[in-house]
Amino acid sequence: MTRKRCLVVKKKFSESLVLKGKRKKIGFSYAWKGLRDIYKNELNFRIHLVAALLVVIVSIFLPLSALEWVLIIFAIGFVLVVEIINSIIERMMDYLKPEYHPTVRFIKDAAAGAVLVTAIVAVLIGIIIFLPKLYVLLSALL
Repeated sequence: MTRKRCLVVKKKFSESLVLKGKRKKIGFSYAWKGLRDIYKNELNFRIHLVAALLVVIVSIFLPLSALEWVLIIFAIGFVLVVEIINSIIERMMDYLKPEYHPTVRFIKDAAAGAVLVTAIVAVLIGIIIFLPKLYVLLSALL
């Protein structure tokens, strides 16, 4: 490769790095805007956030292992992500098919069912982690 060609390739590469940085910055701001919109418009998302906050507060006061923290954080994140996806699916279906349609009803119900399943799994994880610790704590107090 000639020196001139190397300089051209290097220049294009450095320009692409600059653009990539801008794209990431723009994408990140859109992501935050999307989270703000979900928070403002979706009551169930806010309910899940409050539940997550309560779980984290309780977790701070209990002796949890690193693995238990990972499981709790994963369960919280999983529920929130599935709730966001459910909200997206509902909005898309309302936009694409505003009038009632049995297939749209099925899609929306199935997406809501996915949220329910993840919430149940998160509660089960919480019971497995917290129940023994709360039992020991309450036994010591009584």
